[in-house]
Amino acid sequence: MHSDNPDLFNLAMSEKARPLMDAVMAHIQQNVVPISEEFEALDAEKEDRWSWHPRQLELLDGAKAKAKESGLWNFFLPDSEFGEGLSNLDYAYIAAELGKYPLASETLNCSAPDTGNMEVLERVGTAAQQEKWLKPLLNGEIRSAYAMTEPGLPSSDAKNISTSAVLENGEWVINGEKFYISGAGDPRCKIMIVMVKTSPDAAPHKQQSQILVPKDTPGVEILEGMEVFGEDHAPRGHMHIKFNNVRVPEENILLGEGRGFEISQLRLGPGRIHHCMRTIGKAEKALELMVKRGGSRNAFGKQLIKLGGNLEKVSRARIEINAMRLSVLQAAKAMDVLGNKEARVYISAVKAMVPEKACQIIDDAIQIHGATGVSQWTPLASLYADIRHLRFADGPDEVHHMVVGRNEVQAHGLW
Repeated sequence: MHSDNPDLFNLAMSEKARPLMDAVMAHIQQNVVPISEEFEALDAEKEDRWSWHPRQLELLDGAKAKAKESGLWNFFLPDSEFGEGLSNLDYAYIAAELGKYPLASETLNCSAPDTGNMEVLERVGTAAQQEKWLKPLLNGEIRSAYAMTEPGLPSSDAKNISTSAVLENGEWVINGEKFYISGAGDPRCKIMIVMVKTSPDAAPHKQQSQILVPKDTPGVEILEGMEVFGEDHAPRGHMHIKFNNVRVPEENILLGEGRGFEISQLRLGPGRIHHCMRTIGKAEKALELMVKRGGSRNAFGKQLIKLGGNLEKVSRARIEINAMRLSVLQAAKAMDVLGNKEARVYISAVKAMVPEKACQIIDDAIQIHGATGVSQWTPLASLYADIRHLRFADGPDEVHHMVVGRNEVQAHGLW
């Protein structure tokens, strides 16, 4: 880590981004908070779990239209002709606020996995690929998915990916199985970026490619939505998909054969850190709920907050959140100053730290709520499930610790 670089300690939001931050906060209060309760309640009225209620789409589209009118659209794309040209550092501040409100990111077209997919298409897509897929994604007209993880092998080492793509008469023929493909259940999802093995005889890092596969291509078989702690998150879903002789045109490959790893590195910097930023917002929400619950209930003649070690838990949560926030801001700054590749140690450090600490804070908030903490009456149970899965969804903790630890040992010439 380049900890001696003074630029990495200047973590203030730029003056240019402050009006944008104010506008985002206003948008959340005026256009997101007022629709959230109705949006959630409509789930109970749907005939098909794997669809959206027409009124839900109406509410979302209304909020998206207001965001567009205010110029709050696609600002996650750094240094881009399509986005606001925000630095990663500036976006970090905004994403932490978005994390507090489940619908906020989507109303601003800043949701995963679309953000990562748009970034890939913007950087490496051909003009034709951009016209067909990037444009409607940038306009918020469709959604997308990223298909990498496979059920039969440890996908934390992407070299293991076995879904094959073979070139036949100008078409890629894809066969294999993927699971936990987030967002693929959404009826608005039209395009998937699929990680495949195209060159089994090449060097290990040159065997994989990424190919654009429209969801409605014959042979794409969606088997079921995988559950996360018993929730299937319909209609977005985390789908189990089989690719049975799926044929797409040769030109659907991204960047070229054998360049899948290169694209992964490009995608995983910003995409990974966006999760961390939003997670800090969620930890803040949990702390707020912890304090309000503990301060408003009495037992054994005292406020709950003053019983046992609860006050210390609040203190530790605040200290951890501040430490997480500073670390994430520094990782974002490292991406701006050093570039994604050089910043990877900073990115791995926050990926190892943030979900683990946030899980502990949410767990403490659950405890102070008693049985209510694991019920549908608070957002804490779903918050916990959401953050707990990040500890392997964006690369397991162990891989991130390996990156940071190895870097430390190498600095002393002992690797």
